[in-house]
Amino acid sequence: MTDHVLVLGTHNHKKRLELELLLAPLGLTLRTLDEFPDALAVEETGTTFSENAALKAAEQAQHLGHWVLGEDSGLSVVPLGNAPGVYSARYSEIEGQAATDESNNDKLLAELGDLPLAQRIAFYTCHMAISDPTGKIRLCCEEVCYGRIRFSPFGSNGFGYDPLFEITEYHRTFGELGSAIKSVLSHRSRAMRKIVPGIKALLAAGEL
Repeated sequence: MTDHVLVLGTHNHKKRLELELLLAPLGLTLRTLDEFPDALAVEETGTTFSENAALKAAEQAQHLGHWVLGEDSGLSVVPLGNAPGVYSARYSEIEGQAATDESNNDKLLAELGDLPLAQRIAFYTCHMAISDPTGKIRLCCEEVCYGRIRFSPFGSNGFGYDPLFEITEYHRTFGELGSAIKSVLSHRSRAMRKIVPGIKALLAAGEL
């Protein structure tokens, strides 16, 4: 099985580690874009998570000649009209200055102000798409994880908005809970569990 290569279409180190952890039991050879110096910088022109995930998977797969898993995810905050949504990674971007996790979190807290905790409802969305080397999307799925936004960051685990995103039942943020629990509860892990049977079917059929 080790000859079956799946490229994880991301340069994000922490996201890559999370995906590798979830995919490891399948026995695939997992590679990342860092291993391909000529990998494309796919422009995320979609207006939905599904459109962006498909773009990342299909364009990269055609270019590299490999199966590629494209993933797009982000945070939607209900009282902000589901912003930042697909713009989560670029939320605080201004001309000439790229957004960072810290600047994104700062902007989110400023936008929410002193809104009571019970009203700071939010959810993470993850859409995954897997393309064959011709650029045809063969598998896709989407999952969400609900929580709420704290008034300040807690915990140093995770990335993005994780230190602010509290899983209500645990009264802890993803930043506090750590990778073991996040790998069970998160939007990304839920999407992966949904897509794994399809990956297994492709492997069984000798396609992947």
